[in-house]
Amino acid sequence: MSSVIVPTITTDNPEIYKSEMEKIRKFSLRVQVDVADGVFAPVQLTPVERIWWNAGMEVDVHMMVARPSDYMDILLKLKPSMVILHAEVEEDITPLLELLKKSGIKSGIALLRPTFPGHLANAIHQANHVMIFSGELGKQGGKASLMQLEKVRMIKALNADVEIGWDGGIGMDNAFTIAQGGVDVLNVGAALSEATEPAEVYKAMMEEINKHGIF
Repeated sequence: MSSVIVPTITTDNPEIYKSEMEKIRKFSLRVQVDVADGVFAPVQLTPVERIWWNAGMEVDVHMMVARPSDYMDILLKLKPSMVILHAEVEEDITPLLELLKKSGIKSGIALLRPTFPGHLANAIHQANHVMIFSGELGKQGGKASLMQLEKVRMIKALNADVEIGWDGGIGMDNAFTIAQGGVDVLNVGAALSEATEPAEVYKAMMEEINKHGIF
């Protein structure tokens, strides 16, 4: 499959959320919305109950929360395309991944930099998506640690069919390398939200990650 750029919304401001969603829907039908509780992540972002999106959009909800089970009822009612839970939370996420899938919602796992995929074999085996998280929780920008690409091979050894995502520090200078490293979904925040013409940047990045390299 070809790699894809997925814009990310990371804010606690309803007006900024609305502005970002309206801009993004003009050039991408898939978007990631970040949720943070101020506990697992050091900031609070848009609460789950205030998430919304335009009809026809495919929404991935990235839950940076300590106890995702506390949010499951509302997530199941919201019916996003996918919910991504962190492997490092206080509770076993395996039954939550199963609950999401039974409810027709794709299940995702996010791995912080120190997290070794081999310790999560059962969860990765049942997941639809594994996100390699190379950023800072609750913040946009930062620098991508390309050493994290080593995890792609490990994840694929556990689940050959899983979709691989990457979040953190993606820009025009490294997007091609990340895509060539086996990443299917490149979540991009600051490079789009801070751009004067985000649609043009999105188009250029899509062309960049799907160009044919010479190796």
